[in-house]
Amino acid sequence: MTICTSIKRFGAILLLATAPLAPVQATTVTPVVVDLQSGGRGVVSNISVNNTGASDLPMEVTVQPLEAQETGLVPKGSDTGDLLVVPPTAIIPAGQTQTFRVQWVGDPDLAASKHFFVNVAQLPVKLPEGQSAVQIVYNFQVLVNVAAPGQKADLAIQSAAIGDHEGKLAPVITVSNSGRAHGYLSQHRLKIVERDAGGAEVFSKTLGGSEFQQVVGYGLIASGQTRKLALPIDLPSRTGQLSVTLLDEQQQ
Repeated sequence: MTICTSIKRFGAILLLATAPLAPVQATTVTPVVVDLQSGGRGVVSNISVNNTGASDLPMEVTVQPLEAQETGLVPKGSDTGDLLVVPPTAIIPAGQTQTFRVQWVGDPDLAASKHFFVNVAQLPVKLPEGQSAVQIVYNFQVLVNVAAPGQKADLAIQSAAIGDHEGKLAPVITVSNSGRAHGYLSQHRLKIVERDAGGAEVFSKTLGGSEFQQVVGYGLIASGQTRKLALPIDLPSRTGQLSVTLLDEQQQ
C-alpha cells in the first residue's frame, strides 16, 4: 500500500511524517515570485529546482491562470497557453539542479497585468509490489506576473479603518492600482497613525518595505485591482480615527 500526501504552500514546504517512510526527498525552488514583461528581453526567466535528496526526483510543471479579486489572486480557468514552461517534466538526479525556462508567448501589448501560478509538483514514485510506505509529495507554487514593457503601477490607498486581525484590533486598508502594471506594497512604506476623539495622536508606526514583507507578504496589487488587506499591527483603541499614508522610500 502506498499513501501519497500532497503538501502545498506558496514558496515553501512543511514536512510532517511519523509513519515509516520511503527514502525522503528534499527540494528547494527559487525564486518564488517571477516578474516578466510581455515584450523585449524581459519575456523570459528561469525557475531553479534543487534536489537535495538522495534519490532521483521526478517533477512536473503546470500553469494555472489567476484572477485578481478584492481578497487577492484566485485560480480561474485552465491554462491559456500564454505562458510557456520548458521542459514540462524532468527527472532531477540527487544533488543536481534543474532549470525550467518560463517565457511569455501571449499578447505583447497587454492592457493589464497577467498573473499565474507555476505549479512545480513531484510525481509519485511507483514502489515495489507489496511494499508499504508513505511518500511525501512536494508541490510548490511560483507566482509569475506579466506586464507590458515601460508600464508602471499607480497605487493609492482608498480607505483605512480599524478592524480585526486574528482577534486583535488592526488596520484594514483598501488599496487600488490604476496603472497598467502590477505593483507591490512591500516596495513602499506605510505610515499608520491613530488619533483619539480630540485629535491627539495615540499610535504611530511606519511600516517599512522589508518589515511589510515579513509580516504581510509582498502585497501584490494587480493592475485595475482594488484589494483589501488587514495589517497585523496591534492598535490601542477601536474608537480612534485611523489614517494610513503610502510613502516612497525617500519620504519621512
